[in-house]
Amino acid sequence: MIKNILNGIKAYSGTFKIISLLGLWKYFWIPILISIITAAIIFSAAYGLSDNVGVFFSQTWPWEWGKQTVLIISEIFGGLVILVLGFILYKHLVMALSAPYMSPVSEKIEAHLLGKDLHSHRNTSFLQQLWRGLRINMRNLGMELVFTIPILLFGLIPVIGLASPFLLLLVQAYYAGFGNMDYTLERHFNYRDSVRFVKQNKGLAIGNGLVFMLFLFIPIIGVILVLPLSVTAATTRTVALLNPKESQNLPGNSDLAG
Repeated sequence: MIKNILNGIKAYSGTFKIISLLGLWKYFWIPILISIITAAIIFSAAYGLSDNVGVFFSQTWPWEWGKQTVLIISEIFGGLVILVLGFILYKHLVMALSAPYMSPVSEKIEAHLLGKDLHSHRNTSFLQQLWRGLRINMRNLGMELVFTIPILLFGLIPVIGLASPFLLLLVQAYYAGFGNMDYTLERHFNYRDSVRFVKQNKGLAIGNGLVFMLFLFIPIIGVILVLPLSVTAATTRTVALLNPKESQNLPGNSDLAG
């Protein structure tokens, strides 16, 4: 698991080179625009709602003593809840809406890495790719919320609750990496088999998603570069896993052989 997480992180090191070599930047303009608009809408709304959520939580405290302390804690917790939900919504909306643009990019990268045309792979239209992206990301959104809500509540427990931000990051990273890997997997597997494949390689998904999530903390530049770099990184590693016999010959993937 740890090795695959590190492999997922290291895959980012060659992304700029691959994107420039294949002239892929022109394919990212629409996804980048989707990313910027979605981030602006979601995080503006999150900023405005955080105080309201904090007040709502503080109203559950019926006593006067400690009310100010509870209000402060509630506002911090409310802000965390909104921030986490904002990241979740941003991630899945952008990935779903970008699917028809990212799948062809992933295919070009795969063809380059393998040195051959991909005529034998599943042929899907723009609408089919969009539906696949929506289906995968809505499924992941539901699963992520199932794990996220208990972790947020766990965070209210003194001392041990300090582990909740780390757990939240891991969960968000896994589903971010999942979405990035699926741009490649949609050509090879149906919906169920793709879910199974990612579960079997969850370390790679987490490693890819960790860098994805950290990029979002970089103002402006983060939401611009996060999708091009994360999709490129996920594609190189996923192609190596799908082609174990050829993995030693793939750029940067010799450590995935066997």
